[in-house]
Amino acid sequence: MSNPGIACAILTIDLDAIADNYRQLRDRLNSTACSAVVKADAYGLSIERVAPALARAGCESFFVAQIEEGITLRKILPNAAIHILNGLLPRSEEVFAEHHLIPVLNSVQEIDAWTQFRKTAAGPPAALHVDTGMTRLGIDPREAETLAADRSRLAGLDLALVMSHLTCAEQPDSPLNRQQLETFRAIRSLFGSTPASLANSSGIFLGSEFHFNIARPGGALFGIKPQIGTPNPMAQVIRLQGKILQVRDIDSPRTVGYGATHRTTSGGRIATVAVGYADGYLRSLSNAGGGYIGGIRVPVVGRVSMDLITLDVTDVPTDFIRPGALVDLIGPDNPLETVAREAGTNEYEMLTALGSRYHRVYKGGA
Repeated sequence: MSNPGIACAILTIDLDAIADNYRQLRDRLNSTACSAVVKADAYGLSIERVAPALARAGCESFFVAQIEEGITLRKILPNAAIHILNGLLPRSEEVFAEHHLIPVLNSVQEIDAWTQFRKTAAGPPAALHVDTGMTRLGIDPREAETLAADRSRLAGLDLALVMSHLTCAEQPDSPLNRQQLETFRAIRSLFGSTPASLANSSGIFLGSEFHFNIARPGGALFGIKPQIGTPNPMAQVIRLQGKILQVRDIDSPRTVGYGATHRTTSGGRIATVAVGYADGYLRSLSNAGGGYIGGIRVPVVGRVSMDLITLDVTDVPTDFIRPGALVDLIGPDNPLETVAREAGTNEYEMLTALGSRYHRVYKGGA
């Protein structure tokens, strides 16, 4: 939607804040290189807008999840190093080579397939993912030892990176952080001077011993708090505002919304706002979330429906609650972290769920 005047809701995305977050993380790393994870369309904020802003801030290396994302990003950044975290799907080798995408090899079968391909065709280097505790993608430590002992399996692979992924880095006191670090150190030593990567956004804040050669921040770039129990050092990136469609004066007890899950007990005012779960305003915020009008909190009452929410605006001066007025649903008074907690989820789900119907305003980025 191109006209904010007819938009039912406005999502403002601060590209300068994303760039500032990147520079802050890079400065914490000293000599360690700082890449950027921009999977899921840059966490829902548009890879076409976000990736160039990060490149202008100095980022040269990127990670995405799927090969289609890598192809899209290659068109945007012709010279960047682009890694595909989900690895090498069967019969995808030529696509990786055509678009010069770096496969993150997650199994012995993928290693063998890429090695065989490189025997007969030119292609980019590869990264090796070792599972040190996530029990998700990656080869296990015993397989890594076997590969390191038999270098013929790696011949011609052009291994550019050995990496793993932390499971509890947002919890700095978790013993799993130290366990994974020690396991990764042992595995990394098997591959000589090959560059290594362990730290995600939260891992950067665990200290320099977790940094190795390259860090891979994602969520922190977009304002997500990297560690539990500490203030958020990252700049906030988004602001979500919904428009009031109608205000109802209530002069007697009555129910609000589907399922009659909220009942007014006395007089008041209910504002209906044009945002719903089809826009990524999660249904779990029913009778739990809220917004702000003129610095006054207005709670969600009743269920979140597909296109609408209802807010109790009884305490707000009437001049502020006319149709067309904006309600801050995510913003300075109501940060993403708070909204996610009220929804019973995390900031990652909230961010990537933001829908396509918002009028999007991009600030900065030049």
